[in-house]
Amino acid sequence: MGIPDEPRRVQAYDGELGAAVARAQEGDESAFAVAYRIVQPGLLGYLRGLVRDDAEDVSSDAWLEIARDLGRFKGDGAGFRAWTATIARRRAMDHLRRQKVRPRSAALEQDAQDLPRPHSAPDQALESLSTECALQLVRGLPRDQAEAVLLRVVVGLDEPAAARVMGKRPRAVRTAGCRGLQRLARQLGVADVTHEVPRTLGEST
Repeated sequence: MGIPDEPRRVQAYDGELGAAVARAQEGDESAFAVAYRIVQPGLLGYLRGLVRDDAEDVSSDAWLEIARDLGRFKGDGAGFRAWTATIARRRAMDHLRRQKVRPRSAALEQDAQDLPRPHSAPDQALESLSTECALQLVRGLPRDQAEAVLLRVVVGLDEPAAARVMGKRPRAVRTAGCRGLQRLARQLGVADVTHEVPRTLGEST
């Protein structure tokens, strides 16, 4: 399944996820396992974009913290995905600092001129990719662009939630995501890359 389908897939589970989290907070261990099953694939894909081969280890650390602090969480299924992504990102940044690996710097262009609109060539390009292949390409983007694409497309967060995780404004996240997908399209040799935003990085639903 190509990456652009991922937000629709994970969001479809938000009702089930919210119910599972509520039961887990009451001590239901099987419900916590359900929440883990729903969230982990997207979370792991996000971490692979940040720490590459160490994603499994960082994910394990993140889930230990998630389990420990579960009682403090308040929100629905979508909120839980954003909360877990925030914890995972913090763990990833700690890991990079410990490893003395400096994340790639990227000067994010803050302007929103010529932003893409729906049904773009980048969207069509990504539709043809396997998830693993797409993630490999995403990892080659400047860090802000890669993280915006991963949070919006792999984890399935909306713009405000992705912005909170990254500590940026929603408009900046949208700009970074759009530019990242346009760069991917150019790498794939997609002709006639128009100024349009892929469905998965359009306005928040």
